[in-house]
Amino acid sequence: MSSVILKVQDLRTHFFMGQEVLRAVDGISYDVHEGETTVLLGESGCGKTVSVLSILRMVPAPGKVVAGKIIFGGQNLLEASEEEMINIRGQGISMVFQEPMTSLNPIISVGEQIAEPLKEHLKMSSKSARKRAIELMHLVGLPDPERRHCEYPFQFSAGMRQRVMIAMALSCNPKILIADEPTTALDVTVQAQILDLITGLAKKTGTAVILITHNLGLVARYADTVNVMYAGRIIESGLADAVCDKPMHPYLQGLLQCIPRIENLDDQQLNPIYGRPPDLSQQINGCYFQPRCLISFTSCSKKYPSLDLIGDGHYCACFARR
Repeated sequence: MSSVILKVQDLRTHFFMGQEVLRAVDGISYDVHEGETTVLLGESGCGKTVSVLSILRMVPAPGKVVAGKIIFGGQNLLEASEEEMINIRGQGISMVFQEPMTSLNPIISVGEQIAEPLKEHLKMSSKSARKRAIELMHLVGLPDPERRHCEYPFQFSAGMRQRVMIAMALSCNPKILIADEPTTALDVTVQAQILDLITGLAKKTGTAVILITHNLGLVARYADTVNVMYAGRIIESGLADAVCDKPMHPYLQGLLQCIPRIENLDDQQLNPIYGRPPDLSQQINGCYFQPRCLISFTSCSKKYPSLDLIGDGHYCACFARR
């Protein structure tokens, strides 16, 4: 396995809403390796996006990182000044957001938006930045970039806008690229094209990728390592092959059972996970998944299980798997 480029240690991000404290991220730890794709997997609301916004120190109010360390380039980003973070965002760590139409400025041409980080971080002249922006549009497969770099986001399809976002994210050759559900609202064919583009370019440049998704199919195809999140915590993690081939946590097993199999659609019955995730503003003593779990026992409601090694590089937070 390649060298570690980012270490997230016991990260906790809470939202303070009057008298309530919502523990959106509640003590997660994982490593990101150079040139590899690390997947954060989980259903909506489990804390995936908040955790990566914490890395970039972009958590919106009333959220706040209250504990932990984020080690990048030998530095704890939680102790870095805002000026240092401005230099790190885009140049050291960049991000492709979920919805490109709301992330792109509608009144600035796409070419100028791609060129902006080049001028800001690499101090390129306007002429050089324009030339590089066109090259990047070529790189991500946008047609006729010499003409279209002067056009505006509304003149591009959703898939093309996402390619513009990827070009912006890769413009300064970052060491880490965060892709937050980059295929949301795209059709299946375009989804595959976008993810092949992100992972392919990352492999070429040695950029590490943090891919956020709730699509289990993407894990098997693109992930090197995977961290399964539930209610603000990582409940299973490891090499993608190990986690996908032999899922151990009842939550992940339940997710996999929800996927229809094409070979037996006629007589297949899907098994949903009944219930709902816990209220993260309430204090919970035991395992967060216990009320929905089919194999829980007494200790599950009294103490939260630690994330323990159960195999070669495979970790699981479940008393039943020890």
